[in-house]
Amino acid sequence: MTRDPLDSPGAPRPLLTLAEVEALARAAHAGQTDKAGRPYAEHLRAVAEGVRRRGGDAEQIAAAWLHDAVEDDALPETWLRSAALSRRTRDIVRALTKRAGEPPEAYAARVLATPGALLVKEADLAHNADPARLAVLDEATRTRLTEKYAHMRALLGLGDRRDRGETRDVGDDGP
Repeated sequence: MTRDPLDSPGAPRPLLTLAEVEALARAAHAGQTDKAGRPYAEHLRAVAEGVRRRGGDAEQIAAAWLHDAVEDDALPETWLRSAALSRRTRDIVRALTKRAGEPPEAYAARVLATPGALLVKEADLAHNADPARLAVLDEATRTRLTEKYAHMRALLGLGDRRDRGETRDVGDDGP
């Protein structure tokens, strides 16, 4: 990534590269596992790769690496506010950060209202709903999560598509 002159007064500051963002995300989530007991960084990598396959840009890929960092308390919101990231990347991460007690409809509305966020969330949902990942969970958890992810896809206007690596226009974040 380059510089974002709108984000800092005076001289623009260099932004973190994708390699730096990846390393930061991996370190922040070190020791964390997903519901199946797998290293959490595998999920982050899969979401970042899903964004890339769908035609996402560097800002969206950076957001994919960081999409759960604030929500999971891996990085504090104060870090995100001053991070050497573009405003758009920070906005996407904020949009994807679920808030305590927030209804799914409010969360989906925020994702849809934030340019670039829908593509990242689509990649996140695709990996979360991967049948191979869900297969290792108990039936009750698998059913609950399958319904939860399908509901969110519907709220986001993503329909019943599964992750086939299809590409979308980078600017196509509408419902």
